[in-house]
Amino acid sequence: MTKQVKPTQSVINSVEGNQAIEEIRYPLAEIELCGLKKGQVNRPIVLCLHGWLDNGASFVPLMNELNEHQIIAIDWPGHGHSAHRGQDAHYHFIDYVYDLLLLFEFNQWSSVDIVAHSMGGMIASAFAAAFPEKVKSLTLIDSIGFISAKSEETTEQLRKGMLSRLKLKTKRKPIHTDLESAITARRSVSDLSYQDAKIIVERGCITHEEGITWRADSRLRNTSPYRLTFSQAKQFIKDISTPVQLIYGDKGIEFVELGLAHYAPLFKEFSAHKLSGGHHIHMEQAKKTARFIESFLEKQKDI
Repeated sequence: MTKQVKPTQSVINSVEGNQAIEEIRYPLAEIELCGLKKGQVNRPIVLCLHGWLDNGASFVPLMNELNEHQIIAIDWPGHGHSAHRGQDAHYHFIDYVYDLLLLFEFNQWSSVDIVAHSMGGMIASAFAAAFPEKVKSLTLIDSIGFISAKSEETTEQLRKGMLSRLKLKTKRKPIHTDLESAITARRSVSDLSYQDAKIIVERGCITHEEGITWRADSRLRNTSPYRLTFSQAKQFIKDISTPVQLIYGDKGIEFVELGLAHYAPLFKEFSAHKLSGGHHIHMEQAKKTARFIESFLEKQKDI
């Protein structure tokens, strides 16, 4: 028998004086998405999309700073409280774009502002390129462009992806004795502070008789069997017509600094802001990140 780790009150509620952050569920045709929501339903929507192996709670510090919008932070399939894909399915990058399309169709959203971190930024970029009418603006958090590979590496990438699926069959999720152990493990592979790691881990764990383990689907760790070529990645960026801003940390992932050189000139409307911090800059510098987002969204009203 398993159960969810109960989040602390600091995760469920905003800072004193702000509106509460609530759980939300979207029973889509193919899969149920869960997440967190704050703000009145009559306010403009800001949709927040988290990164790989994170969950919607990674936006809680930012949600506590944004009070003029309806903020929705989903858990991607296989992450957080959202459902896992079926046993005959896998987590192909492009399928997340379809999940996003289903979410828009379910809610009958016309056009919304998107804030997206890391992997979420890549998904949002592909979505904005393919469905420009649905994205009012795009704020990327320590994310720009796409992971790509040379076309000559296609066969080797396929081989690695297939072998990783076989290897997973013999693996078992790690078990932690308590939440502190899980937080320590997460911090050991990231630059997260204790408090920020705690926020993500609490939503990302379940408990059972043996201890605490991760809710995330193990298949998320499989090697992708294919990558976009650099040419394909650039085409996505060229096809984004919506205004885009990047907020990134000076100690974030190297991929972003490289991406600025390759991708920034391809956007039709682009601005970038560097803050002091790491990959989860929206958690470390929530107040400053929120001010950049608010200014950016306000500017879109005048266009």
